[in-house]
Amino acid sequence: MDAISLSALGDEQIAAAAAARAGRAAHTVYGGRDHALRQTVLALASGHGLDDHESPGEATLLVLRGRIRLGTATAKVEGAAGDFLAIPDERHNVETLEDSVLLLTVVAR
Repeated sequence: MDAISLSALGDEQIAAAAAARAGRAAHTVYGGRDHALRQTVLALASGHGLDDHESPGEATLLVLRGRIRLGTATAKVEGAAGDFLAIPDERHNVETLEDSVLLLTVVAR
């Protein structure tokens, strides 16, 4: 059994996101192709985000650092460090209000 520091991984990923043209970086900490559950640390530099996309299954976001806005065609909600957001089962997007690190949890369909 191994322990992973999400704080240290968040530091690494936000540095990678700041250097990336797309302003984002990600590292899967659990799961993958052979698992139904996948957890990924996602870092987004301020001013970047994720354009509208479909949800790949049941999903949640835990904001580890920063502030984001999760939006759909009909609603938006802001999240800050410590906030837990259920991702709606519809097209959605993520905007960053400052450098942010998220824990994305997805149960694939």
